[in-house]
Amino acid sequence: MNTGLKITAFTAAVAATFGTAYGVGQGVDPVTAEKKPASEHGGHTGEKEKPAGEGAGEEAGAGHAEAVPGGLQISEGGYALDLQTPRIEAEQREELRFRVVKEGRGKNVTAYEREHGKELHLIVASRDLTTYRHLHPTRASDGTWSTPVELPEAGGYRVFADFKPAGAKEGLTLGADLAVAGRYVPKALPGAEARASVDGYEVSLQGELKPGKAADVTLNVEKNGRPVTDLQPYLGSYGHLVALRAGDLAYLHVHPTGGPGDGRTKPGPGVSFAATAPSGGAYRLFLDFKHEGVVRTAAFTVRTGSAGGPTESQPPAHTH
Repeated sequence: MNTGLKITAFTAAVAATFGTAYGVGQGVDPVTAEKKPASEHGGHTGEKEKPAGEGAGEEAGAGHAEAVPGGLQISEGGYALDLQTPRIEAEQREELRFRVVKEGRGKNVTAYEREHGKELHLIVASRDLTTYRHLHPTRASDGTWSTPVELPEAGGYRVFADFKPAGAKEGLTLGADLAVAGRYVPKALPGAEARASVDGYEVSLQGELKPGKAADVTLNVEKNGRPVTDLQPYLGSYGHLVALRAGDLAYLHVHPTGGPGDGRTKPGPGVSFAATAPSGGAYRLFLDFKHEGVVRTAAFTVRTGSAGGPTESQPPAHTH
């Protein structure tokens, strides 16, 4: 996950369906994205360039000018996500196992480039966007990944593997459906409010997302009514922001402008991002931040209308 200065803009080419989607195996509506500079990492939503080294020339859709945003496909760029644990039980600690396969050769990928200290980042989110986990699994020598996970609610989930194969010019985000068994009660997407509470911390959202237009967004962290000015680096930055679009769970993984050690970025209370919403609609934002040795996640619902329209956000938050 290379630190980028901003998410690049999406271009809507296929209409995205908003509204809650439940269950496993439901279809998703792809959208297209403008090409982004190679130095930026926005959920790998830009047009894919041919990877260097092994598999060059095998990239799918090489003749297309536009690409599908991250997480909507289980296979892309000559790589496929094989989720070997497609079903687990709610409220049970179970091992989630998967592998990344080089298509055409059927071999597990065993060489990755580290991004923010990790070879692969795994995001697990419920289809109703009320449950979220940011995990860092362990890779065995044969290329099989595994991580323990416990999910509180039954229903349909989406698993996102965010990684960069060794020698590739750009990273990938592949997605697969996960079924969580148990009594399932659908939940509505949380409403919008500009503050979130988690473990005694208050996180406020300033700024607004605008469809098709870059905008500055700042998340401010407070504890007991006082600004937190000593946020700790987490995977090389003071905050990580993941955005998932309601309806199809299109994936954006973005990082703040600046970071520890650059001589200008302060460790709080604000963590700023330059972001662009691909279209009007509802999004769920998850901010990971570290303080006093603990990583916490504040969650917001953001709604965008026409370009320049108002944006709001919602409190429910989850802790790793």
